[in-house]
Amino acid sequence: MPEDGKSMKVRVERSKIVKPLHKGEPTSTCLHVPLSVFDKITYDTHMAVIYAFRPPTPSNTDIEKGLATVLSEYREWAGRLGEDARGEPVVLLNDAGAQVVQASSDAPLDVAGLVKPSPALLTLHPGIQGVEELVQVQLTRFACGSLVVGFTAHHLVADGHAASKFLVAWGAATRGLPIHPIPFRGRSALFVPREPPRVEFQHRGAEFTTKKMFNAKDDPLKDDIVVHKAHFTKPFLTALKAKASLGSKRQYSTFESLVAHLWRVISKARGLDERTTSDVRISVDGRRRLSPPVPDEYLGNLVLWAFPRAQVGELINSPLQHAAALIHEGIERVDDRYFRSFIDFAKSAAVEAEGLVTTADMNEWVVSPNLEVHSWLRFPFYDVNFGGGTPFCFMPTYSPVEGMLVLLPSMAGDGSIEVYVPLFNHNLATFKNLCCLLD
Repeated sequence: MPEDGKSMKVRVERSKIVKPLHKGEPTSTCLHVPLSVFDKITYDTHMAVIYAFRPPTPSNTDIEKGLATVLSEYREWAGRLGEDARGEPVVLLNDAGAQVVQASSDAPLDVAGLVKPSPALLTLHPGIQGVEELVQVQLTRFACGSLVVGFTAHHLVADGHAASKFLVAWGAATRGLPIHPIPFRGRSALFVPREPPRVEFQHRGAEFTTKKMFNAKDDPLKDDIVVHKAHFTKPFLTALKAKASLGSKRQYSTFESLVAHLWRVISKARGLDERTTSDVRISVDGRRRLSPPVPDEYLGNLVLWAFPRAQVGELINSPLQHAAALIHEGIERVDDRYFRSFIDFAKSAAVEAEGLVTTADMNEWVVSPNLEVHSWLRFPFYDVNFGGGTPFCFMPTYSPVEGMLVLLPSMAGDGSIEVYVPLFNHNLATFKNLCCLLD
């Protein structure tokens, strides 16, 4: 598949709004759900993923009926963003519906084209700019009988963990099964500041900033960014984990070991000055870190970030164990105390008084000298089944943000991991040469 994406030849046939199919008495459409402090600091944009299913596949009508059914339980996704009487951001539970696009191609699905991320993937889901619907779906049918489902969801409504639960429930509803899992709510009740508040950590510069982030959309180098899909086998990951844990009092996880390895390799590939400071922004799910824990089915955002930091020279000249320790310690610090401190600070008058804004900025095209890591390793994306079986391919859409990594388990189911690595093209060859070396 050429990287310009012209070979996909996808034809949009029609678009419609699918609204919730409620049982019994109609539900009030005058309700709303306030955004939590975690919702307000996340990325204000749609996130898109792509599924591919082999034939036989259920009809578009059946998939749409399943969507209407599941939206009756997950009403937030059928709503719209708005404000309450006080001007606070909310999700309006107005049942305005989700957008469903039906598309087709006269050619068979180029499976090889799904292996290498390219702009062609953008033809497989609805656009994400200037969209009022909170969920969008594109059902693209190919001449070979394959079905590609492109799904976009607004991040302010829920994080990737919650979105993956919704997709599994949608599949169950399409198959005529009871909706499972049932979402757990409580944005207002769960995240109440303590009395008196105890801000024990520094949240300026972590979740909040007073400065405008650099808008790299104006950077001419953005066109030089390519997205490389790196595959790490189970034997390599086992060896990497053993190397990272060598001489340590603890055994580091596969995730910690792999991120440490990538941090060092990408720093080398970028050719950074050794005096430069680099940090890794790592998403940390708070569901199990809060005490008491929040149910796994919580519908909303519940993510903060760890920020391990080191000078590049320290990073690349020290053993892998050093980077792994920094990763582990950074993640460990984002515990119940940290989450509670964030809630207290985010609810304080300081945020508005100082004009603080979130550091999560999707206008950023270049993260270097830093990294940002999103782990999808434990999300049940692969459990989605509309009636014809689970997907043979699942992937994020093409997103050329230099340094923003996405980790997900390989579809092979053999314990290997795939990492989507956007880098400048002139750094890619060095990265490829280094990424599978146990130096």
